[in-house]
Amino acid sequence: MEITAITADIRMLRFPVGQAYAVRLPDGYALVDCGWAGYERRILDALRGLGELREILITHGHTDHYGAAAGLAEATGARILAGAADVAAISGAETIPPPVLADWERPLYEANAPQVPAPRPVPVDRELADGDTLDWGQEARIVHVPGHTAGSVALHLPSSRALFTGDSIANVGQLMPGVFNVDPEDTVRSFHKQAALDVETACFGHGDPIRTGAGAALRAAAAQLCR
Repeated sequence: MEITAITADIRMLRFPVGQAYAVRLPDGYALVDCGWAGYERRILDALRGLGELREILITHGHTDHYGAAAGLAEATGARILAGAADVAAISGAETIPPPVLADWERPLYEANAPQVPAPRPVPVDRELADGDTLDWGQEARIVHVPGHTAGSVALHLPSSRALFTGDSIANVGQLMPGVFNVDPEDTVRSFHKQAALDVETACFGHGDPIRTGAGAALRAAAAQLCR
């Protein structure tokens, strides 16, 4: 498994599709997303030097973002956190509605829809809403960013000036709203919401992180989007 240091306290884990992030805590670490089912042991082995896994924040209820959550929680006792509107999908009670595809997205979706292993459902310990804060040893604030899914959330660390966007924003060739969204108009509004934050480092569900100057890059990209 490829592990990349983004900052002194943030590590990126790459999967065949998408990525997750480990954030150092005072007493271990938390994960922002956790990748594919079947990667549990590789994740824990790769991050052993950070201590114990304490919490897993799932940015949204797509299988490439919470696949390993059930196994990781069983192995470590880590708490599962997710946006309220996606909890039913993550716990197995419902499925995420299909995306509303633009004409240009349709062939991309049909050709490249990832064949991700089906995850086991996992109970969510805490349902998250906009403005909620997490006890991560620094201010960690939840930003509700609906559009990709109804319950999509981002995580903003104001003191570190770091932002984790999930799939609400992608950096694949260019900064852009994530693709395959259940509500494309909400996705654009969520992009503007995140671009207004004080950010130096941005970490995406798909595409390379921006280590410095992320806020300016997000604002420039947002200025090209219709609200």
